[in-house]
Amino acid sequence: MKFGIIPPRAFAFCSALLGLAVGAVAASPTHDLYVCAAINNSARVMGSRSESATGIFRRNDDGSFSHLGLNYPLMISLAFDPRDPRRLYVACLSGILRTLDGGETWRLVTGWNETEPKSVAVDPHAPDIVYAGLPDGFIVSHDEGLTWSRAESGLPARGKYTQTIAVDRARAGRVLAGCETGIYLTEDGARSWRRVFATTDTVDDIQQSPHDPQLWLAVTQSAGALCSRDGGATWERIGGIPTEKALYNLAFDATNSQRLAIASWTYGILVSEDGGRTWTERNAGLPDQHRVWRTAIDPDTGRLYAAVHEKALYASDDFGRTWRIAGLEGSVIQSFTFVRRSDR
Repeated sequence: MKFGIIPPRAFAFCSALLGLAVGAVAASPTHDLYVCAAINNSARVMGSRSESATGIFRRNDDGSFSHLGLNYPLMISLAFDPRDPRRLYVACLSGILRTLDGGETWRLVTGWNETEPKSVAVDPHAPDIVYAGLPDGFIVSHDEGLTWSRAESGLPARGKYTQTIAVDRARAGRVLAGCETGIYLTEDGARSWRRVFATTDTVDDIQQSPHDPQLWLAVTQSAGALCSRDGGATWERIGGIPTEKALYNLAFDATNSQRLAIASWTYGILVSEDGGRTWTERNAGLPDQHRVWRTAIDPDTGRLYAAVHEKALYASDDFGRTWRIAGLEGSVIQSFTFVRRSDR
């Protein structure tokens, strides 16, 4: 199914994507892929070199996945320190976990009242600073996760459930938070917040374009997809994308400025190959129900991934025209994170 062209105003708002040069695909991988996943059945995880079926998996050079040996329940979000990609932070049911050795050992660094975080992010400008979104607000650490404090000035007393966090890579101190009442922006490192877009349901994902730091996209539970081209200060809805069902996350293609993907519970994978002007369902080869929980695009190869709920991880090398199983059968994948490679 192909969805219509974005209305003129919305298209102009998002046209920063169009006309950008298409990047070259890297000759060899420069990123590791980490997947936070839970397995909802007792079957062996195909594509994994471990019998363990819950936690964090890292993609191997042959495309299979290795379990990192961490079995905390409900791994949701992963972030890494740009100074040292072996320093990772994970949001899980118990709180924030940290590893300093690429996943060999882990430590819970949050307290009893900072549980069930939904997202975690490291500030690229000051990597000692780590942000985390909670069901009841927002916390920040200024010492690599050792201590945490609330940072909620400007957030509502109710409705501050924080699903997603995105740190502006171009401007220090700017962070966007997707909450159940809209999108909130801070320009002073979370000391104060203001709402820049109001919704009646949760904002599920916010992403900054790898090609233009002023261009941001967001997806929501019931308000469709949103676009900002002024660094997140103002937002408009993107036309041509259905709004009545949940959109779970989105991905930019770092190798091709024209390509975008959205994961949806009802519509499966929605892709655009013209910078967001038109959108098409690309589900041929995926399970019939098309319950795509998460999507990602490899920044080295442009390979498109689709995490089909309780089915498997699927991969496509032709941007969704054909699909193959890439492993992790029976999984519910919560997030993908591409981390610049180190010596491990």
